[in-house]
Amino acid sequence: MWKDTDVLLVIDVQNDFCPGGKLAVPGGDEVVPLINRIAHGFRHVILTQDWHPAEHKSFAAQHPAKNPFEIAMMHYGHQTLWPDHCVQGTHGAEFHKDLHVNAELILRKGFREEIDSYSAFFENDRTTPTGLGGYLRERGFEKVVCVGLAFDYCVRFSAEDARRLGFETEVIEAACRSIDLDGSAAAARQSFQEHGIALA
Repeated sequence: MWKDTDVLLVIDVQNDFCPGGKLAVPGGDEVVPLINRIAHGFRHVILTQDWHPAEHKSFAAQHPAKNPFEIAMMHYGHQTLWPDHCVQGTHGAEFHKDLHVNAELILRKGFREEIDSYSAFFENDRTTPTGLGGYLRERGFEKVVCVGLAFDYCVRFSAEDARRLGFETEVIEAACRSIDLDGSAAAARQSFQEHGIALA
C-alpha cells in the first residue's frame, strides 16, 4: 500500500503526552499499538521529539501572572502556555516504552528557549525551518503520512506545513489523540479539508 516515496511521520509519542504525564493527552497511549502496526508497512519512518529546556518560554511557570492553557503574546504572536513538559533529559521527554518503530531520523523540536515549535517543519514564528523539509526533498519523498500527539496541535501544524511545502499529505486520525482546547480538534479537521490534506 505504501510506496518508497512515502514517509511516516510519528509525532511526539512521549511520556509527558500520555496518561500520567505532565501534559497528558486523553487516551494518548492508545495510539502506540496502532502506530507500531502502521509503521511496519513503511520503509521510511521519522520520529519527532519535543525537547524543551527547563525554562522554556511556552511554560506557564515562566509567566507569573498566567496559568496553564492561557494565551500570552510572544514576539512571534499568540502562544498557548503549557504546563512544564518534555524537558530535555527527563523521563517525560522519553518516547513511550511500548513504541517500537524502526526510525531513520529523530527530529528534536522546541529546543530554542524563546520560541515554541508545534510543527516538525517550522518554529511557531512560521518562518524558521527545522530542516526537515529539505531532508525530505533531498531524499526524494513525495508523501508525508502523519500520526501521533496531539492531533489538534503538533500533528495539525506538521501536516499543514508538509502540504504547504508541496508534499502530498495524509493524517491517520485513528492513530492520533486530541487535547481539544476550545474546539481545536474540529478546527483541525476543518483546516485539513481546506488545505487538501487527506484524513484517513
